[in-house]
Amino acid sequence: MGAPLVSIALCTYNGAKYLREQLDTLVGQTYSYLEIVAVDDGSTDDTVAVLNEYAVRYPILKVHQNTQNLGYVKNFERAIGLCTGNYIALADQDDIWDLNKIQILLDHIGDNILIYHDSEFVDEQGTSLNRQLSQLRNFYAGDDTNVFLLENCVSGHALLFRRELLPYFTGFNSVIFHDHWLAYIACNNGSITFTPQALVKYRQHTQANTNILKQDRGAEVKKPSLKKLEDQLAMMTQFAAYPYNKDQAFKQKLLRRMQKRMDSFFSFGLAWFIFVNRDSLLFILKKSAISKFNLSLKFAWGYQLKKLFN
Repeated sequence: MGAPLVSIALCTYNGAKYLREQLDTLVGQTYSYLEIVAVDDGSTDDTVAVLNEYAVRYPILKVHQNTQNLGYVKNFERAIGLCTGNYIALADQDDIWDLNKIQILLDHIGDNILIYHDSEFVDEQGTSLNRQLSQLRNFYAGDDTNVFLLENCVSGHALLFRRELLPYFTGFNSVIFHDHWLAYIACNNGSITFTPQALVKYRQHTQANTNILKQDRGAEVKKPSLKKLEDQLAMMTQFAAYPYNKDQAFKQKLLRRMQKRMDSFFSFGLAWFIFVNRDSLLFILKKSAISKFNLSLKFAWGYQLKKLFN
């Protein structure tokens, strides 16, 4: 039996500035049985020209262009659909991969359906910020889907999953980030694991889609508290609607309490539910027991009460 094909789904959009450095680490992987599926989402800079230049030199790279802009999440959905490998990894256009990344993930995935790794934060020039993602999140391994109902520790650029997950993949939605959704459905249909090695230099800059380090970006404003409650309900609605859910009764209980909070001044039932189930629902948060208790209490504030102060 030969080596399994690994697909790398690379999504691009106006990313020419950092793209060459990333492509060099993708085509330079020590694991050689690869296909790189690059999908450009309507770039107006030199991104497509750079991709085509590399495609001429490296036949493993296939370039696709969207006829209309799909947006970050839906572009990854299209890229995944074009992958033919036994395993699929996701890649952003501006990171820097360890050249052994794919081999290490294959060596450690075991019987799990998805694996992810730690990442090192770097600045725009690629200089280390001396921080890793694992310093901000507790990493989870196992098959408890409830861990991902409120938080996420799996980054898209860090994950690799088996093709066997695809029959249970119902597409991405506009509410939940693609990596968060993949982690959730993977736990519903298998188990996940991680390796503690930092296998990607995770570039932080003003044009990035995420801002996990909460860096000052000037025009960014703090999300209003009402919007946070609305977003939590929208996410929980999507989680509960997933057709292959394990422990559906738990999801429905949490969903009903979140729905009730929207019409209430106080939601003590939700706060108690969060506290009782804090070992799973709040596992990913790097907080003390006291902090998790205080956080649980905050869920007691109902939407109608918060409305009075907005």
